[in-house]
Amino acid sequence: MSDSDAAATAWSVSPSRYLANRTATYTIAPPTSRYITMRDGCRIALDVYLPEGERPADGVPAILILTPYYRRFATAEGSSAEPTPNAARYRDEFVPYGYALVVVDVRGSGASFGTRDSFRSPTERDDFFEIAEFVANEPWCNGVLGSTGISYLGAASCFLASTGHPAVKAIAPLFAVWNTWVDHQYPGGVRMNTLPASYDRLMIGLDHDRRDILAETAYFGHPDYRGPAPVDGDDGTLVAEAVAEHRNNFHMPDFIGEFPFADSRLPYDETFGAFSFSPYHYADGFRPDCAIYNISGWMDGAGFANGAIARHLSLPNPQHLLLGPWDHGARTNVSPWRKGQLSDFPLYAEILRFFDTYLMGLDTGLEDEAPVHYFSLHGEEWRAAGAWPPVTGAQTLHLAADGALGAPNGSGSDTWKADFNRGTGLNTRHERLAAINTTTYYADWQDRIDGLASYTTAPLDAPLEVSGHPVVEVQLTADQGDAVLFAYLSEIEADGSVRYVTEGHLRALHRKMADPDPRQVWSWPFRDYSAANAEPLRPGEPATLRFALLPTSWVFSAGSRIRLSFAGADMDHYVQLPHGRPPKITVHYGTEAGSRLELPVSATTSPDAAHEKEAR
Repeated sequence: MSDSDAAATAWSVSPSRYLANRTATYTIAPPTSRYITMRDGCRIALDVYLPEGERPADGVPAILILTPYYRRFATAEGSSAEPTPNAARYRDEFVPYGYALVVVDVRGSGASFGTRDSFRSPTERDDFFEIAEFVANEPWCNGVLGSTGISYLGAASCFLASTGHPAVKAIAPLFAVWNTWVDHQYPGGVRMNTLPASYDRLMIGLDHDRRDILAETAYFGHPDYRGPAPVDGDDGTLVAEAVAEHRNNFHMPDFIGEFPFADSRLPYDETFGAFSFSPYHYADGFRPDCAIYNISGWMDGAGFANGAIARHLSLPNPQHLLLGPWDHGARTNVSPWRKGQLSDFPLYAEILRFFDTYLMGLDTGLEDEAPVHYFSLHGEEWRAAGAWPPVTGAQTLHLAADGALGAPNGSGSDTWKADFNRGTGLNTRHERLAAINTTTYYADWQDRIDGLASYTTAPLDAPLEVSGHPVVEVQLTADQGDAVLFAYLSEIEADGSVRYVTEGHLRALHRKMADPDPRQVWSWPFRDYSAANAEPLRPGEPATLRFALLPTSWVFSAGSRIRLSFAGADMDHYVQLPHGRPPKITVHYGTEAGSRLELPVSATTSPDAAHEKEAR
């Protein structure tokens, strides 16, 4: 099946139909580039792509792309390599329709001077206000600005909007976090192990102009690339000086280790905390007239979809939410039932429609569409909803004896020991974040969950659509002062095929829930991951862990069974906890203990089919 919108009924006017009726009237002028000087004297490099043709007398809107991944590469003489792999899609999708595109090397990257003192630094955010001021006052700009981009670039668009610059009227954060600590670096309160190192190696390749390292990547490894492109008029002297400064940039593994809690602060700068590099912290700076299109995918890392949803729920701005069958950046359609690896959805047509609405003021009909669109896997179709979450019902499945999942049936417990050598493999939702060119996901899932503590329903009498955040509540005891509980949701089809659906985990130290932060509105159990609320386990004493799995929309087929599996480690992606002390974990179930799985389903769904007991 395809994720195309061609036959979708979720839109009154589908993105592809909108694009078919939108005429491209401009060509793309070659870029001009220059430095602009920040308040502290740091020089920032930017490229400007203008629509070539008869432009409006008062100028055109500009879309800003704020990137640490080179605004443009220098290339070998005569090369046909695309010099702007990080921004070419935005250039080609927006400029022909009358937008200027401004691509910026953020401070400490590319041809810009300065150093990066953080992953998404507050200093960088301050730069964005000055950059917006400069662009809005250029003679070719009509004073209206937007911004978009994938991952870092998407969060940078949030940083830009949070400066409150009055020219910024619309942003489309694509596959971007809202809370960097919990969405990206410490999901479930557990530090990722390989991601910081792989990100650091990529940034050394870029920031130090190490072309031997970049040759290892799928994105920046073209043999004709020759480092960051100088700005116009620079013979290479200035860009070389800039790269020399970048060698003093921070290193991610060292930096992120300074923040073991979400409220941790740098020991040498009390004003700088884990919140400093998270867009949510600056939510109050968003102007109410700045429209936002939040876009992510069901396998977008370990929390990026949560970031899109939380942003959508937290800000009162005009908002839209799109969740597709995608990995990070929508480079792959992750559905096991896809017709091909690549997505067929016209993502940038939808973003163009968004910018046409809020930057150009065109009557696109977007404001008449449902604010939420999502793709249901195994149902293989697009759905529309008036709000998130898209369904209002819930179905509770209880853990029971003999590995059953369904109606509560007596009391009991199961005991198992965490195996720190277990992992989910290297074809998972996490690898794209490390710039690994993953194209097939969880093909070995049956082997991965074999031997785990698992609980399984009887075969379903009818299809069951789960849309939203499944929630796990587990009563457990452990023989150590800490543990991590990983929970995996799978579909066991009638023919025995095992399909990965989603997962979630929680460090027991962070089991205490907290009052929601109004800047972080979640539709799933909220906790602040603070040092003050951290509480070690008392060995042998029961504790309750209640946490969400990552969001999904998945249709379980009639005849399939739903399986919930538990592990105490994922060696491929997360640090072991507690270090060197694999805990023995006892999961308690029954009417009083109440270990259970709560599935978000339509209020009209009957629970009877799944409430039958079946031994594993």
